[in-house]
Amino acid sequence: MKFEIKNRWSGNVQFACELSAEIADKSYGLRLGFAVREAIKADADLTGADLTGADLTGADLTDADLTGADLTDAVLTDAVLTGADLTDADLTDAVLTGADLTGADLTDAVLTDADLTGADLTGADLTGAHGVSAPIIPNIDDTILSNINAPGCSLDMSRWHVCGTTHCRAGWAVHLAGEGGKALEDRIGTGAAGALIYHASAGYIPNFYAGDADAMEDIVAHATQQRGGMSP
Repeated sequence: MKFEIKNRWSGNVQFACELSAEIADKSYGLRLGFAVREAIKADADLTGADLTGADLTGADLTDADLTGADLTDAVLTDAVLTGADLTDADLTDAVLTGADLTGADLTDAVLTDADLTGADLTGADLTGAHGVSAPIIPNIDDTILSNINAPGCSLDMSRWHVCGTTHCRAGWAVHLAGEGGKALEDRIGTGAAGALIYHASAGYIPNFYAGDADAMEDIVAHATQQRGGMSP
């Protein structure tokens, strides 16, 4: 059976492959997911591709060019999207639970009702992304640093939350965002919630998996910038 991936706007075929009888009997999402994997292996151009409902569970889509692709209802659970270009992609209702989006470009992407539970967004660019919102903490790194340095408080990167006065970097972001941060954390997990809060507050997403020393050094550096170059 021949299966085709078409451009969402022009309808032109961007990639075609032959499916085995076993795969051909599977649901559309699984067949499309197989085709996408084959297209990635072949370095095919998937910009603007119609990938609605594709099942890409656990797929390796590292550095894939999915600019403008329609991934509505796609299942990307545990998929590796490190460095992928998802600019203008439509991820409405997509399942991104546990997905690795490290360094992914999600500029102007549509993420309405997308499930980001447990997704790693380290270094991702969410500039102009639609359908995502998070509380804003002014001067977030300076604020976190001030709290870490308060009596009885500390930074512990080994756990999201240790207690009310000790958190990791993402944990501090969620904690300081108040009820809005807690609600977001309950919905998508601490890491993803911290990422969205950081991006909304400072326009970048730090590495939440760094060690204590590296994390503190980065917090101090950004806090210094937020204080106008004056050392904290």
